Amino acid sequence: MLASPITERVQLATCKRIVVKVGTRLITGGATGLNTAFLDSVSRQMATLREQGHEFIIITSGAIFLGRRILALSRSEDSLPLRQAAAAAGQPALMQHWSQALRSRGLSCGQMLLTTDDMSARHRYLCVRNTIEALLAKGVIPVINENDSVSIEGITFQENDKLAATVSATARADLAIYLSDYEGLYTANPELDSNAQLIPRVAADDDVSGCAEGAGGPESKGGMAAKLAAAQMLAACGIAAVMASGRAERVITRILEGEEIGTFFIPGQAVQGRKLWIATAIEPAGTISVDDGARRALQHPDGASLLPIGVTQVRGDFKAGDLVRISGPDGLEFARGLTNYSATEVETIRGLHTSRIAKTLGHVGHREVVHRDNMVLGEPGT
Repeated sequence: MLASPITERVQLATCKRIVVKVGTRLITGGATGLNTAFLDSVSRQMATLREQGHEFIIITSGAIFLGRRILALSRSEDSLPLRQAAAAAGQPALMQHWSQALRSRGLSCGQMLLTTDDMSARHRYLCVRNTIEALLAKGVIPVINENDSVSIEGITFQENDKLAATVSATARADLAIYLSDYEGLYTANPELDSNAQLIPRVAADDDVSGCAEGAGGPESKGGMAAKLAAAQMLAACGIAAVMASGRAERVITRILEGEEIGTFFIPGQAVQGRKLWIATAIEPAGTISVDDGARRALQHPDGASLLPIGVTQVRGDFKAGDLVRISGPDGLEFARGLTNYSATEVETIRGLHTSRIAKTLGHVGHREVVHRDNMVLGEPGT
């Protein structure tokens, strides 16, 4: 990671490791089913920028779209098994096009297909990171997609915007670029409101939740809300993000040259190691609510762990070691962490002093419900 947070666009030129996410609507079209001119443009820019010391990871969509063409599926044929079959049929064709485009510019690529299970299990998460590191060390560009052919509905990344954020954190990228057919984040949906204005930069404390109108097309699963959530998650973890139009000429190059194009999400303080995994790679299995005193203690700069005495409510059926949300008396999440106890055990000891844990549970356990070392403040995962 960079030594100091990026606060201005001119600093983007110093970013070495860059994740570029491209959506289905950008890369589809033409006789082959894919927009080969766009793939060539991306490859050409990456080849030039590689000579300047930048390295790239590509997050790509498009496998299901291509697979539906290959299998001659109608719009009405959209069951989960058929989407999985389309992904299986389309992924080789998608990779063939990326490989040809990159190879024509003197670049080589390696395919990685990921599921949420690959990221939520700590040891597999580290394997993913090590594979990415090994590919980049050999000058190979990882081209990554969700493994939709085996992903189960309800436990998927839902859209590649979140996958791109998770990979950015896993690979400890310096910058994530989200390319779509929108110029960036607007004050309102520009397709519906002619007065909508492009927002050039978003700081950590800016409330832009009402600016995420507009969904992806029928061939995509994301939309502006998904991109905004992903960009904000990265910014909360200290990784810069830019949302811009992939149809703009030399868009990646211009972003790295510091041009004010698209929307720049200013990163906060960097999150490292295990806490980065907690913040980005796993989904909470439940919620622990705390009183105001516990919330103040957890948010104090000196840091504190969550003790049973501060717990007021438990929701969900989580196990010891699972990730949980931590919310205050107002019901708003302000932290996440790995719990030392199951939901049943936390319910049993909530409100008690730590000295009573062993007698109440019948065994010696942790003093803390969630230890400070396994906790991340803020809402980086939402």
